[in-house]
Amino acid sequence: MIAICTCLVLAPPSPDPAAGLAKPTPEQLAWHDSEIGMFIHLAPNTWQDQEYDDLSTPPSKINPTGLDTDQWVGAAEAMGAKFIVFVAKHVGGFCWWRTDTTDYSVKSTPWRGGKGDVLADLAESCRRRGMKLGIYLSPCDRYHGAEVGGRCADPEAQERYSRLYRAQLREVLSRYGDIFEVWFDGGNVIEVGDILKACAPHAVIFQGKYASIRWVGNEDGVAPYPAWNCVSEEARLRGSTAADGDPSGNAWLPNECDARIRADWFWNTRNAPTLKSVDQLMDMYCRSVGHGAVLLLNMTPDTTGRMPEADVKRAAEFGAEVRRQFGTPIAETSGTGDVVELSLHLPKRIGSVVTMEDISGGERVREYVIEGLTGSGWRELSRGPAIGHKKIDRIGPVEVVKIRLRVTSSVGEPLIRSLAVHGSP
Repeated sequence: MIAICTCLVLAPPSPDPAAGLAKPTPEQLAWHDSEIGMFIHLAPNTWQDQEYDDLSTPPSKINPTGLDTDQWVGAAEAMGAKFIVFVAKHVGGFCWWRTDTTDYSVKSTPWRGGKGDVLADLAESCRRRGMKLGIYLSPCDRYHGAEVGGRCADPEAQERYSRLYRAQLREVLSRYGDIFEVWFDGGNVIEVGDILKACAPHAVIFQGKYASIRWVGNEDGVAPYPAWNCVSEEARLRGSTAADGDPSGNAWLPNECDARIRADWFWNTRNAPTLKSVDQLMDMYCRSVGHGAVLLLNMTPDTTGRMPEADVKRAAEFGAEVRRQFGTPIAETSGTGDVVELSLHLPKRIGSVVTMEDISGGERVREYVIEGLTGSGWRELSRGPAIGHKKIDRIGPVEVVKIRLRVTSSVGEPLIRSLAVHGSP
């Protein structure tokens, strides 16, 4: 008797079309979730009543007797910021920490008898209050003859300044605890990869050869829409902005939107009337965080070392308004697939829909529609090409009993971290 074996040959599973998408690192994911940071600019030009240090103020004239880093961190908390980026050295070259590299620094001032260290104070205030700390260390240094990117006039000067800058970077990244973000404004021609790896392996890097986040391309605190998180590797290496965003790019390089609460980066005696209103700041928020980017909003101490009370109050009002409009949703859900539906159980008047992808799986959505179930049936409320980390759709006011997200184009299965509705502002 002959036994006959019939074998069933299974076709190999279809490859996941999302498998090749660029994806964020854990450090980039944490940075995305911070959403708001506070920039802090303070330099000798604060005492010069102008925007750039012309090197006319000797350190002996700099004495911020009221400097209070707890006030700074408290202002950041009230604003809703999760991190601070402090300008430890701006383009003039003055250093706010006790550096071993130059006398053009806080150790040459009368503040605290020349024994003070602003960066140390700020690091301690951040540590006590759970605020993450970032450092801006300008490669440009006019005091030492370095221009934008740390470029010097000749090879000998370049070698000398590169040694100095590398020593400064090692100091600020190794003496003050964990660093969340490092700012190389204007790029950086000096090799620093070994120092970043040794001293700040988990920091996100703004600009330069080792960038992991990018400048949005303006100083208005707004991102275009769509503001894709990816770029090509070639664009990452040459320096890129939101204009280089490419959903098919092979490098995850999200956008940071730097902006000023006043018209200038530094305090001066003339710019108090330029303090932005809460409405202006909320519009900025919806067009930065609401377009999937991170907002870095600048505050600036005056010559006492304290942030002006009007600015601190406005930052707190802004933070309170963000929490009022977007802190507690009427309803929220999550899901996967092309359709995610959210029931409000009873008709509710809504003003915005906030959608988030689970970007740990890449940016998958390429087109979506948001619809609301009204008394006359389903009605389109908004549509767009991208969601990314977060998309705020201001749609109201409209009364609905259900909300539906339909993803009409995607790469792989959509992963929706959150679909939430909020009341009318």
